Amino acid sequence: MSNQSSPKLIIHGGAGSSLKGKGGLDAVRQSLHEIVAQVYQLLLDGKSANEAVILGCQLLENNPRFNAGTGSVLQSDGQIRMSASLMDGKKQRFSGIINVSRVKNPIDLAKTLQDEEDRVLSDYGSAELLRELNLPIYDPLTDLRLHEWIEERKDNFSRKMAGVVAENENARRGTIGVVALDMEGRISAATSTGGKGLERIGRVSDSAMPAGNYANSFAGVSCTGIGEDIIDECLAAKVVIRTTDGLSLVEAMEKSMAEAHDNKRDLGAIALSYDGKIVWGKTSEVLLAAYHDGNGINDSLEWNDNSLVATI
Repeated sequence: MSNQSSPKLIIHGGAGSSLKGKGGLDAVRQSLHEIVAQVYQLLLDGKSANEAVILGCQLLENNPRFNAGTGSVLQSDGQIRMSASLMDGKKQRFSGIINVSRVKNPIDLAKTLQDEEDRVLSDYGSAELLRELNLPIYDPLTDLRLHEWIEERKDNFSRKMAGVVAENENARRGTIGVVALDMEGRISAATSTGGKGLERIGRVSDSAMPAGNYANSFAGVSCTGIGEDIIDECLAAKVVIRTTDGLSLVEAMEKSMAEAHDNKRDLGAIALSYDGKIVWGKTSEVLLAAYHDGNGINDSLEWNDNSLVATI
């Protein structure tokens, strides 16, 4: 089905309400562009879309600037619980991990589950899997996230969410995601999050559901924003299915984002299609996305026009 001439890649580090301050903007841009460059090189070396999105997630999880892996936000009881998923578009196979603790890269568990009969595990199952894999125990807590939680606790958790981008407390929707199209035309999507912060114990985000992360041979989508809004729209699966049913990826994203906007959702999404089209959309003010279109690296950080969708 593939007719693209080069691999394509898009990543995101969350969505938000603003990116005030040039220092914050420049720091986020540098982080995202460096990760895009490293992952795109992997694709140029002939590696699979699966390998690319896993590496991209690992790099984003390892960067404390983003709310996934190291730098994840704390839940209402002061604990970190992370979720992640991987979708192999060629196999149309989903695997995910929900509310896992004490691991450096939750995406690694989702990768392991790709080959299992039971492919989505919650907190207890994820802890058992960690023991089976003998992965080192890791504390993803950062001083900044702990300070955020302490300050919120003083205010009796009056804010709905912890800050998501370290430089900017106004950016509050935290997830990371990667969608890749490799040289053989295969698409994969991966998404990881520390949650929205301060949430009820046991709350499950969209990141380990097809609502927030979905791919097949036609398209792949990773979402960010308010998890409950993404679940209510079933956004990632909706966009991919509409593409499968004959809409172009741009049309599918435009229709889905218009519906989300009408429903007053707060979210964003990145997407790739089998023919190499790169598309992103948002109802939030800012989407922290960066991409490689085969010619070079660019991003959506200063994209603030009135349209809900952009395409390359």
